[in-house]
Amino acid sequence: MLHPGRNGATVGYFAAYITLGMSSAILGPTLPGLAGQTSVSLSQISLLFPAHSLGYLLGSFLSGRLYDRVLGHPLMAAALCLLAILLAGVPLAPVLWLLFLAVLIAGMAGGAVDVGGNTLIVWAYGSSVGPYMNALHFFFGVGALLAPILVAQAFALTDRFAGAYWVLALVALPISLWISRMPSPSQDTRHNPLPGETASASGARHAVDGRVLVLLVAVLLGLYIGAEAAFGGWIYTYALALNLADATTAAYLTSIFWGALTAGRFLSIPIALRFRPRTILLVDLVGCVVSLLALLLGSGSWMVTWLGAAGVGLFMASIFPTAISWTGQRVPITGQITGAFLVAASVGGMSLPWIIGQLFEPVGPQVAILAILAALIGATVVFGVLVYYSERKLAAIPSKLG
Repeated sequence: MLHPGRNGATVGYFAAYITLGMSSAILGPTLPGLAGQTSVSLSQISLLFPAHSLGYLLGSFLSGRLYDRVLGHPLMAAALCLLAILLAGVPLAPVLWLLFLAVLIAGMAGGAVDVGGNTLIVWAYGSSVGPYMNALHFFFGVGALLAPILVAQAFALTDRFAGAYWVLALVALPISLWISRMPSPSQDTRHNPLPGETASASGARHAVDGRVLVLLVAVLLGLYIGAEAAFGGWIYTYALALNLADATTAAYLTSIFWGALTAGRFLSIPIALRFRPRTILLVDLVGCVVSLLALLLGSGSWMVTWLGAAGVGLFMASIFPTAISWTGQRVPITGQITGAFLVAASVGGMSLPWIIGQLFEPVGPQVAILAILAALIGATVVFGVLVYYSERKLAAIPSKLG
C-alpha cells in the first residue's frame, strides 16, 4: 500500500537535497574568506575539507541504525535543522578550531540527511523508486550548481560571504519543518513486487542473503565516488599542467564536467522508467571508461579534453542512484545498509583525490586520469561480479523453495 503522504514527503526530500548540495559545495568558494576570518593561511584553512568529509562519514555511520529504529521524518528534519544552525554559525567562528568543529558537525548532519533521503525514498516507492531516486540526486546537483551563484550574489550585494551561509540556513529551516509534519514511510514498503511480478516471486527475490551483495555494492560505490571526487577536483590542475587551457578556461572545463553530471541526472529520470537498472549501470560504467580513454589518447587536444570531460560527467551521473535502486531489487534497503554505502563513498571520496595529489608532481599530470580510469575499471569488474553473484543466487531460489 502506498504511503498517504508520500507525494508531499517527496517534495520535501527534493528540497532537502537542493539544500544538501548547496551546503556541500559552498565551502570551496568561501575558503579564502574563511581564511581571512580566522587569520590563517590557505593551507591551514584547507583542513576544513577533511573535516567535512570525516563528519559526513561519521554521520552516515551513526544515523544508519537510527533510521531503522525511529520514525524517519523527525530524524531527518532534526538533522536538517542542525545543519541550518551550524551553517549560520560558520561565518561567526573567529578561530580555526571552532570553525573546524562547526564544519565537522555540519558534515555529520549532512550525512544523516543523505542517509535519510536515500533510505526513506526507497521505503516510500519500493521497486518503483528508480526515477525518483535519480530525481533526488539531480536536485543535489542543482544545489551544488546554485551554491557558487549564491556566494557571488552575496559578495556583489554586501562584499562579504556571510550572507550566503545565512540565506542557506534560512532556506533549510522551513524545509525541515515541512518534512517533520509528513507521515514517515514504513519499512514494509521495501517488499513491493516488480511490475508483473507475483508476491511470492518478490518474496523469493528478497530471500537472497544480501551480505556479500551489499559489501560488493559498497566497494563499487567507494570506487565510483573516489573517481567522481578526483575528476572534479583535479581536472582543473590537469588541464593547466598540460597547457590545454589557461586558468579561466580550465575553470570552465570544471564547470562542463559538473554541468554534464547534473544534466545527466536530469536525463536519467525518464531513462529509469524505460530501462532496467542493470542496463543503465553497464552503459554508465562503460561510457565512463571510454570517455577517460579518449582523454588519455587525446591529451594533446583541447577539443577531445572538453568532450571527454563532458562524457565522464554525463555517464557518471546516474551510477550512484541506480546502484541503490538495483540493490533494492535484490535485498531490502535499510538505514544501516544506506549508511554503509555512504561510509564507503566517503572513504573513496577522501582517498583517491589524496592519492593523486601524492603522485601528481613526481609521476606527471596524466596519473590523475590513469588513477580515475583504474578506479572505474575496478568498479566495472565489481559490477560484473555483482551481476554473476546475484543472478546465480536468484536462479537457485526456486529449487530451494520446492
